[in-house]
Amino acid sequence: MIRRRVLTGVHAAVTLTLAGALVQQATHHETAVPRTVVPTPFEAVPSVALTDLVWDDFHGMPLPRASDGPRRRDGDRASGFARTPRGALLAVIHIAVRAAPQWEPAVFEPTIDQQVIGPDQPQLATATGTGHDRLRKRDVRAFATVEGFRWLGYSPDAATLDVLSSGPGDDDLTVRAATRIEVQWKDGDWRAVAPLGGDWANAAVPVGAPDGFTLFPVRG
Repeated sequence: MIRRRVLTGVHAAVTLTLAGALVQQATHHETAVPRTVVPTPFEAVPSVALTDLVWDDFHGMPLPRASDGPRRRDGDRASGFARTPRGALLAVIHIAVRAAPQWEPAVFEPTIDQQVIGPDQPQLATATGTGHDRLRKRDVRAFATVEGFRWLGYSPDAATLDVLSSGPGDDDLTVRAATRIEVQWKDGDWRAVAPLGGDWANAAVPVGAPDGFTLFPVRG
């Protein structure tokens, strides 16, 4: 029950996680089994510059952009990420957030259809649509903040990160969750790999403190 409350406060896409976006769908599981495999060789902890990030408002949620992407924005859609560690990081955040159920179908449906791959992509599409209907009926509009990340591995073909997001929990307490997300380079851009069973709960775990994560600079 404690885990359920924690994850309810943090997700969406999800959350992400991301966030009201990265971990919001993870509200009904008691266990999480993050799974992702990154081919070797890879650079486990690539260097990523954060000081020149620009933060844009996405329906009340700040999202970062840089020269590494997103280079193409069409309404609420975002694509065009560089084949670099920072491009992979930005792709993880933007795709996961836009694949969340709190947005309108015009946002998450094409995002999942065109920017999410893997055998569990159909299940994710179905689950996100169902989650959207449920959230709309409950009028749930909680948002999360992307606080930081932790590299699991990077190569020019694939990358895996744990994305740290925080949001309001019970009694207005801040709660955190880490969502493990893999991206693969395909057809000239990064594509997110759908979580096991199409459920972000299988990739999200509650986090008590941000220790071990690289935090984004304070925005002010």
